[in-house]
Amino acid sequence: MRKIRIFDTTLRDGEQSAGINLNVDEKLMIARQLARLNVDVIEAGFAIASPGDFAGIQAIAREVRGVTVCSLARAVKGDIDRAWEALREAENPLIHTFIATSDIHMKYKLKKDPDQVVAMAVEAVKYARSLCPNVEFSAEDATRSDWDFLCRIFGEVIKAGATVINIPDTVGYAIPSEFGKMIRYIKENTPGIDKVLVSVHCHNDLGMAVSNSLAAVENGADQVECTINGLGERAGNAALEEIVMAIKTRAEHFRAETRVHTEQIYRSSVLVSTLTGKPVQHNKAIVGANAFAHESGIHQDGILKNRMTYEIMTPESIGLSQSQLVLGKHSGRHAVKNRLEEMGYNLSEAEIERTYQRFIELADKKKEVTDSDLEALVRGQVVDTTELYVLDYLHVSTGNSTIPTATVRLKKDEELIQEASCGDGPIDAIYKAIDRIVQIPVELAEYNIKAVTSGQDALGEVVVKVKQNGNAYVGRGVSTDIIEASTLAYIHALNKVIQNLKIKSAS
Repeated sequence: MRKIRIFDTTLRDGEQSAGINLNVDEKLMIARQLARLNVDVIEAGFAIASPGDFAGIQAIAREVRGVTVCSLARAVKGDIDRAWEALREAENPLIHTFIATSDIHMKYKLKKDPDQVVAMAVEAVKYARSLCPNVEFSAEDATRSDWDFLCRIFGEVIKAGATVINIPDTVGYAIPSEFGKMIRYIKENTPGIDKVLVSVHCHNDLGMAVSNSLAAVENGADQVECTINGLGERAGNAALEEIVMAIKTRAEHFRAETRVHTEQIYRSSVLVSTLTGKPVQHNKAIVGANAFAHESGIHQDGILKNRMTYEIMTPESIGLSQSQLVLGKHSGRHAVKNRLEEMGYNLSEAEIERTYQRFIELADKKKEVTDSDLEALVRGQVVDTTELYVLDYLHVSTGNSTIPTATVRLKKDEELIQEASCGDGPIDAIYKAIDRIVQIPVELAEYNIKAVTSGQDALGEVVVKVKQNGNAYVGRGVSTDIIEASTLAYIHALNKVIQNLKIKSAS
């Protein structure tokens, strides 16, 4: 069985999705989970892009082990220096440099002729290799490039020291049969190609990113670049969970396997969705809410007789638990800890203690705490990061014949600050009162509410997105009281704004 490497670019290409802005702590959370997922490469960011990207890559390089850590860099010495500065403490660093190779990009964007582009690529790879033992070279917009020119430039960068060559479908233009032929042609006509790994990076503009990636695997690609939940610029990238489960489920066809721990897939999807504020559509393959749901009577009958009638993989194979162990207010720490471990969470003692305290509070409000509730409590811990302001008191008065008013008291360090306000509704009144306390002008761009679990005592989850000076920040709150969840989500988002402003002022 061939080993297909999984190159995860959620923290680079995925974060380039419109409206996503992860801080360093959030990037570290995702990187740790990607390490548990056992991907081969984490592309942690684009070091030259911003101080935040640099700090995120550096933190991941310092802490995360057992995986290659990568930074993107243009074929420019300054970019490569910045990438290496961020990566140098990594256990296994990789510099990923690129230059465009299509006629339209060379003529209109680079304003260079093909010989100049080859020279720039060779110089960049040589310089990157002088710093780092592993160098990947990408031919941007490869699928609209001349195939013979690609063979030429790849041959030259291999001689210059590239250890991986990447063939990206940058604008999602390819179709599977064509892309497969392209991979095969490059492998057969590029000098030295047998000495390096061949990678592909497909975008989803025509909805064929996963199909194109799998066609490449069929035709000899060694590595697939993808993202959790298919995040990425425009229509996104090939979805990691779909690539991995396709190879696993149809192993006899692909005659290949990955090293990914598939039982961590669902957990990874939930974490990325939570931190980015990008919900997963219900009919999304593998990780969508309906992926293992059956409503048709014929399907239900078949499932009850033999699950394989309508399920080609098991929920357990991606980390979804079929059991619903019910915990209550009399359950102890050990029971909660044991259930979390069964669900695939490896939490520190401090994290378990915080989760348990939240569990006790919830159990006092609900008769039963289900696995879904427990999962929501763990996810809710992301709200604890960098809490500059903490909710201390909340009172709301509203009705169909009264003006909605809210009184909010926040705690900042040891200081209690209280304000009141009226609004168009209770949430508007709360947010205006908080704005008076924090005094940072922001625009509420999105407000989303959903029930995490079922029943009248369900946990409610609120996700908000605020914009400040062109940057977007996602906040999240979980509570059985949707008013409280809305308040927590807004405070969480504002804490992120304040943290980012402090980082900018320090730099």
